[in-house]
Amino acid sequence: MALPFLGIVFVLALDAASRSPKVTFEPALTVGPALAAVVSNKTWYPALIGGITVGVAFGLSAHDGTLGQSVHGASVVAIVLISAIGAASVMLRNRQEQELADARLVSEVAQRVLLRSIPERIGPVRAAVHYAAAAAHASIGGDLYEVVQTRYGVRAVIGDVRGKGLGAVETAAAVLGAFREAAHQEPDLDKVATWLAVSLDRALRESDHEGVDEEFVTLVLVGVRTDGVAEVVNCGHPAPLLLRGDDIALLLEAEVQVPPLGVLDPSEVRPPVLRFPFEAGDRLLLYTDGVIEARDSWGVFYPLADRLPECAVADDPADLLERVHEDVRRHVGRQLGDDAAMLLLQYEPLAQPWVLPPEASTAYVALHKVGRPRGGAPAER
Repeated sequence: MALPFLGIVFVLALDAASRSPKVTFEPALTVGPALAAVVSNKTWYPALIGGITVGVAFGLSAHDGTLGQSVHGASVVAIVLISAIGAASVMLRNRQEQELADARLVSEVAQRVLLRSIPERIGPVRAAVHYAAAAAHASIGGDLYEVVQTRYGVRAVIGDVRGKGLGAVETAAAVLGAFREAAHQEPDLDKVATWLAVSLDRALRESDHEGVDEEFVTLVLVGVRTDGVAEVVNCGHPAPLLLRGDDIALLLEAEVQVPPLGVLDPSEVRPPVLRFPFEAGDRLLLYTDGVIEARDSWGVFYPLADRLPECAVADDPADLLERVHEDVRRHVGRQLGDDAAMLLLQYEPLAQPWVLPPEASTAYVALHKVGRPRGGAPAER
């Protein structure tokens, strides 16, 4: 608030230091009301400073002997105009800040409805989520996630809607709403994916937002059954990473790739189900392409599979995700250019997990080792 006065004093000091009678710094007094419009959110403050500056201008003009010259009249007019413009700009800025605050409030409410907070523990699973929207001042975007407890075990989803803006949020809401219903109704995880495909197809046909004809959703469904078996269904999404005690990232990748939802007719959506034993202490990381497609200044993608073991020194799931996010930010060196969501499921059963029969091992897929352990060479697949 004192900055305008300092500006006026500085101009007076310059005028006093000038020894030439033909030189006056009176026009520079406009710095006072200009600074007042910058430092204050009160519309009356630039007008107040403007009035004070006009008085100072008359005093300075009398001292310099320029009262009858055009430079004095022009200086006074300039001070009055800048004071009026400053007051108007403060009023407009206050209005814009209020609109932005209202938009943020709406965004926060929408986030609580669409992307609900994930409990720290859901049955035998400790969970954590980290989400960063690429849009400035936004809390939600095209990425989606959810974890629910069902009679079939813990089920989770993470996905990415092709597109940006409110249209992507609308599509994400349709997919999440369908998942929250299908996860409780369908006993088979691949049938949950089919349910989501039907719901998405209907939502896209009923929507009229821009780019809806080319919209699709990539997602991964995860189920943690009560017998300690984990299931993964992938529809065109980056494959999850499994962390085990050897500190090597295991890529859960199906041999048959399935396109994203919205590409095929819902009746043709029949993704394979990967099954593997979920051991105590295992951590399953689900993420969107905003993480692995983050590039540094040289255009190098973030090596999540290599960096994940380094970040896994944190025991708490939330701390691990925060370490990964900070590592991505350091790799990129700036704000991420795409929405980035990460969901971590850490298996910590409260009771002794069931012992699986030997014949059940035929249902498991091979776990492909990628990346490298801390301090070691890259592992072979």
